[in-house]
Amino acid sequence: MEEPLPKEITEEMIKEASGSPPTRKTLIERLDNWSDWASWDEFYRTYSGFVFHVARKSGLSDDEAGDVVQETFIGVAKNLQKKKFDTSLGSFKSFLLNQARWRILDQFRRRKKQQSREANLYADETDDRRTAPIDRCADPNGMTLEKLWDKEWQDKVMDIALRRVKALVSPRQYQIFSCYVLKGWSPERVKKELGVNAAQVYLAKHRVGRILKREAAKLAAEEDE
Repeated sequence: MEEPLPKEITEEMIKEASGSPPTRKTLIERLDNWSDWASWDEFYRTYSGFVFHVARKSGLSDDEAGDVVQETFIGVAKNLQKKKFDTSLGSFKSFLLNQARWRILDQFRRRKKQQSREANLYADETDDRRTAPIDRCADPNGMTLEKLWDKEWQDKVMDIALRRVKALVSPRQYQIFSCYVLKGWSPERVKKELGVNAAQVYLAKHRVGRILKREAAKLAAEEDE
């Protein structure tokens, strides 16, 4: 029986990884050393873009999302310094979500305050028009943000796993896998545009797919190291 096509493969990988990108317990523990700039830089590069994307998709502007990133990581640093996050307890994913949630809410509150005058301008308009812009945004304190967070977290799992896989297989096999599995090309199109035969297509699909499963599983395992 054939293995699933792109969408199903992605969902399978995410499920195997339990929705957890590599928080890398040892990296977090190294953050206790405030002079270890390399670890802090790696930590920031690993998670800053993720927090930014969540903030943007929750309805904030680029500038507001940038502020969320800065304030979130300042909060994370303070909590780690005060030993308020223990890698042996709870999920880093939830810890980071709470840190980001508070900062996203702060941005919405600031915007609402700034736009209070604008809301008053709509006093004589229809109910829909006089609703302040901030009130028409998604509620960052509800399930919507958590679902968005989980989706972005899962995407990060796949991004990291795929980068690992790319370094473990030949460029040719990864190209075939990418076109056939990730981009969803038909076997005929892959054969025609890449100049390969059916055997090469299916070999790349199975071999690279197997490695992708393995790397996704490792990402989950790194939580417990």
